Amino acid sequence: MTQMTQMTQITILAATTTLALAAGCAAPAPADRVRVSGHVEATEVRLAPDAGGRVLTLSLKEGDRVQPGQTVLTLDPRDVELAIERAQAEQAAAESQLRLVQAAARPADVRQAESQIETARAEQSAAESELASAEQDLTRFESLLTANSGSRKQRDDAATRRDVGRDRVSAAASRVRTAQEALARVQAGARREEVDAARARVTVVSAQIAALRKSLADTTLVSPVGGVVTEKLVEVGEVIAPRAPALVVVDLDRAWADVFVPEPVVPLLRLGQPATIFTDAGGAGLAGTITYVSPKAEFTPRNVQTAEERSKLVYRIRISVDNKDGVLKQGMPVEAEIVIR
Repeated sequence: MTQMTQMTQITILAATTTLALAAGCAAPAPADRVRVSGHVEATEVRLAPDAGGRVLTLSLKEGDRVQPGQTVLTLDPRDVELAIERAQAEQAAAESQLRLVQAAARPADVRQAESQIETARAEQSAAESELASAEQDLTRFESLLTANSGSRKQRDDAATRRDVGRDRVSAAASRVRTAQEALARVQAGARREEVDAARARVTVVSAQIAALRKSLADTTLVSPVGGVVTEKLVEVGEVIAPRAPALVVVDLDRAWADVFVPEPVVPLLRLGQPATIFTDAGGAGLAGTITYVSPKAEFTPRNVQTAEERSKLVYRIRISVDNKDGVLKQGMPVEAEIVIR
C-alpha cells in the first residue's frame, strides 16, 4: 500500500513538472498586436407612417427580414379619398368660375342690356310728354285765375301734376343711366381683380388636392432600409397617431463593433487598419477595418473588463465588418485583435 502511494506521488510530481516545463516553454503573446473588448452595435430604424389612422395590413413579425422599398404597413385611406373627391369638386367649380370671368360678354346679355336702355328711354319720353302737358295746363289755369275766370283749385291741381311729372322724368332719366352703365359692364367683362381672385381660388384648391394626395401616399409605409424586425409596436386594427412608430428594424448586415483601446495604443492606430472580431463562440473571427477613432478619452464601460480595468482611461474605436451571414447580433460582447505596426 505504501509502495503504491509513493508511485502515485511520483506520477503526480512528474505530471506537474511536465506542465510547468510546458508553460515555461509556451510562446509569449505576440508583441505586434493588442486584444481589446467591446460590444456589437447596428443601425436601428424606427419606422413610422407620416399619416395616422386605422392599421389595415401588417404582415411582418419579429425576426422577419425586410428589404429596402418593401411595403410593411397600410392604413385605411377612405377618409383621405373622400376628402380628395370633395376637393376635386371644389376645383371644378373654381375653374368654371375662372372661365366665366375670363369669357367675353354673350350676345344675349348685350341685347338684354340694350333692351333695358330702350325701355328706360321710352319711359323717360312718356314722362317728359306728361310733364309738358302738365306745364301747359298750369299756364292756362294761371291765366284764367288772373282773369277771374278760373278757380284756385284747378290751378293747384295743375301745379301738383307738373311736380309729379318732373319727378317721373327725373326717375326715368336715372333708370336710363343705370341701364347704360349695366351695358358698359357687360361689354367690358370682369374686372382684373375679379379674374385674379378666381385664379387664386383655383390655385388654393389645387394645393389642397396635392396635400391630400401626399396624405394618401402616406397611408402606405415603405421601409427605407433593409434589416431584421426586432420590435413590432402595433397590430392590425389599431388606430395610431401620425408619425407613431410601428416597427423597429435593425440593419445587422452592416453591424460594427465598438471596442475600447488603452491610451498608449491609440497613436499606433490608423483609419482603414485591419482588425479581427472574435465572439465567445470562438472560431476564426470576422475580418474588419477601423473606421472611427474617438477624439476623447473615457473610462472603460462597466460591462467591459474587471473593476481594475474599468478605472483606466480608454478610447472608443469602431471596427466595421461584413455581417451578411448574421454572426454578430446587436449588443453582443466581442473581442477585437488589432495588429500594431
